[in-house]
Order: sequence, then C-alpha cells, then structure tokens
Amino acid sequence: MAARRQYEELAQQLSAIGAVKRGLGRILPHECPAGSAAVLTLLDRHGEMRMSRLAELMAIDMSVTSRHVAHVAEHGWIDRSPDPADKRSRILRLTPAGRDMLADLSERYMNALAHYLADWSDDEVDQLNTLLGRLRASFGDCRPVPAVQAVPALPAAPAVPAAAPPERTTRTPV
Repeated sequence: MAARRQYEELAQQLSAIGAVKRGLGRILPHECPAGSAAVLTLLDRHGEMRMSRLAELMAIDMSVTSRHVAHVAEHGWIDRSPDPADKRSRILRLTPAGRDMLADLSERYMNALAHYLADWSDDEVDQLNTLLGRLRASFGDCRPVPAVQAVPALPAAPAVPAAAPPERTTRTPV
C-alpha cells in the first residue's frame, strides 16, 4: 500500500486536473459547451437512451440534464422521439449532425493533446493512458453507493512540527 504522503500528493495532482479540463474546455466551439459535448459523447458511447439514464451517466440532476439536452436538440445534434414503452418519456439518439459535431470535437481534442504533450514520448503517453484507465476502473462508474463501505485506515503520517493553522478558503487546493 502506498504511503500517506503519496495519497496526499495524488489528491493534490487530481485536484489540479481541473486546470487541464478547463484548458481543454477552451478549445470547444462556442455553440458546444462541455455539457453538450458530454451529452453527445455519452450517446455515442452508450447508444440511444432515456433522459433519466443520461442524467445517471452524467451524475447530474435531471433539470440540468434537461437543459443540456434541449441545447443539443436545438442545434439538431440529437433526436428526441417518444419511447414506445412509455409515451411520456423520450428516447434520445444522435443525428448525423451530432456525429459530425463529435468528429469535430474529437479532432480539436486530438490537436490540443498533441500540442500540450508534444515533448512526451509515445511510451509516456501509453503509460498515462494505462494508469488513468486503471484509476477509472478502481473507482467504477463513480455513482454513489447505497451503503458506505469500510475503507482501511491509512498509516499515520510521520509527526511534523506544529505550524499555524491553514487559512480557511473555498478554493480547490492546487
């Protein structure tokens, strides 16, 4: 098992991933913000589905999902048709225009990653892909579980001299 200091460093690195996500978000076209891109990506990956399933996969409230779906539907990137099993529900599916937008988003992401990782070797990129995939697998689908499971306690960190208490802030640590 890794040492406590390694988990602390990992927590800091993961919180800083927000900067990477924001950087990638800046390359999205104005008409397709991150929430819209997520809707298109999930429909592409999982196929047609009800909005409730999409909200579950996005791990966001149904009202927020509804706004994202309305946006992509207004742009013609998805189709909302009645669910044959329940006429009150709608089935969401990608349109050809939605697939075209996904291809554009993919190209933008590839170009950005190639730019930012230009000084990385192929082996380093492969290693990052492997480790990120493993991290995701360790967390499963990241949806809340009904019961809290016991997590083994981490070994205590070595004693350090007392310091002034940290300033309270709502900012994410870097």
